[in-house]
Amino acid sequence: MNLENNRYYSSNLDLLALADEFGTPVYVYDAQVISNQYRRVLNAFGGVRLKLKYACKALSNQAILKYMKKLGAGLDAVSIEEAELGLMAGFSPSEILFTPNGVSFEEIKRGVELGLVINIDNISILEQFGNEYGNSVPCCIRLNPHIAAGGNQHIQTGHVDSKFGISIYQLRHIERVIKSCSIRVEGLHIHTGSEILDSSVFLRAAELMFDAAQQFPDLKFIDFGSGFKVAYKEGDVTTDIEELGSELTERFKSFCKQYGRELELWFEPGKFLVSEAGLLLVRVNIVKQTIATVFVGVDSGQNHLIRPMFYDAYHEIVNISNSGGKQRIYTVVGYICETDTFGWDRKLNEVREGDVLVFKNAGAYGFSMSNNYNSRLRPAEVLILDGKAQLIRKRESLNDLLRNQVDIDV
Repeated sequence: MNLENNRYYSSNLDLLALADEFGTPVYVYDAQVISNQYRRVLNAFGGVRLKLKYACKALSNQAILKYMKKLGAGLDAVSIEEAELGLMAGFSPSEILFTPNGVSFEEIKRGVELGLVINIDNISILEQFGNEYGNSVPCCIRLNPHIAAGGNQHIQTGHVDSKFGISIYQLRHIERVIKSCSIRVEGLHIHTGSEILDSSVFLRAAELMFDAAQQFPDLKFIDFGSGFKVAYKEGDVTTDIEELGSELTERFKSFCKQYGRELELWFEPGKFLVSEAGLLLVRVNIVKQTIATVFVGVDSGQNHLIRPMFYDAYHEIVNISNSGGKQRIYTVVGYICETDTFGWDRKLNEVREGDVLVFKNAGAYGFSMSNNYNSRLRPAEVLILDGKAQLIRKRESLNDLLRNQVDIDV
């Protein structure tokens, strides 16, 4: 998003004009930003057999999935429904890594039926998988390295008390299950969380993976998840992808020589690819002053962007209707009958009823975590591609809320 002649633009398209054309609230995604982020990761990890699996839980609209496919990405799916959406978008089963957590073995079997790459994160499922398939169906194993990524504790997945992955200290148990069931393990996987600030944290986890890999003779890839941090506000420390790429690539090449053959290096960026590409445009319903606070109430809420309430996440807010206005202090809240605060005590250019505000960095875990609380409707989604804004999801109607309800006599 850039400011030119007192108007805000995304890829040369006037955001106020988009708000008028598509209505508010509306999610707007810029394909060029996604492409730039994708190329940045590719360039950072040059010189190895790199595969990027887009973590589609971040944003799973079919248009976004098809665009990721066009860029050359594979897919990381955490539910069978995500995997099926990926197949509908044109991904081949072998391009989809299926990494569910806490699901029944029936869902794992469905993944096998679809031909997905199966990633197993607990010993019980590993035993069932081995008893069912033996060495006829290969799998990947997700390990918990007990290394926290840092940052927001709500999005760490590699700590000692995490529900994700099999503890690195249970390797001996894993080996016994693999041997007794003749399981063919072709991949190892870790994911420490979503806010890696220091490449040394990543490299410590890598060393654990390289040590563990020596126990698995049939590996084809090692998957390091993602967790690359993006900036949510000015001055935020972010992951230095280029530094990490240089250091990890060198170490990975050395490991492959020790292992005896060249493996593939996988990553699963989600937030890193789509977060900064997304904007949520909302319109101001009311400006309400109390004894202590000036509230700005907008035509959206935690039902559209729950991250500030769920994760205590920060999203920069900009008044694009009054770019030259005097700055004042506001608390921006939603229209949900619940604690529904997007941001306390924010400096915004003077806000008037009817103005359009933008929440930045809304591409990841925005619409994908939206809901119909208070029977509110989910917003439209728009993709800016090749200089043109295209509707990729219609705004919901009341009929959408009633579609699966069954009318009975009461």
